[in-house]
Amino acid sequence: MSSPDALLVDVATKVESEQSNQMSLTVVTGGTVITGRLAPESVWKERVSEVLTDSDRLGPFSGIFTADRPQDRAERGGPPTHLHFHVARILQGSIGIPETGGMYRVAIEDVSAWTVGDFSYSDH
Repeated sequence: MSSPDALLVDVATKVESEQSNQMSLTVVTGGTVITGRLAPESVWKERVSEVLTDSDRLGPFSGIFTADRPQDRAERGGPPTHLHFHVARILQGSIGIPETGGMYRVAIEDVSAWTVGDFSYSDH
């Protein structure tokens, strides 16, 4: 098991403490490049729950993301273990998937490279 990058943990901690969703980040995990903005875990979970609630087939899963659970970071204490991306894309060549941005949760210990900012891409 790899040791998480302390600087990246500090970035995630700051996002959590400020409750800000303005930090743009690009990471490489498992050979995949993900770029977007970080959100606090609670905000990310709330947004995922909203999306699921609006789905006829997936609505029953929405409560999983909003239930008060002891594994929520705030109750666990300690530093964040995951990055919570919103308005994020997986970069594949010059294309970002999904086009409108998605919600991704990435284990910090699985990040092999990262940079501040998000990458622009175009089909030109």
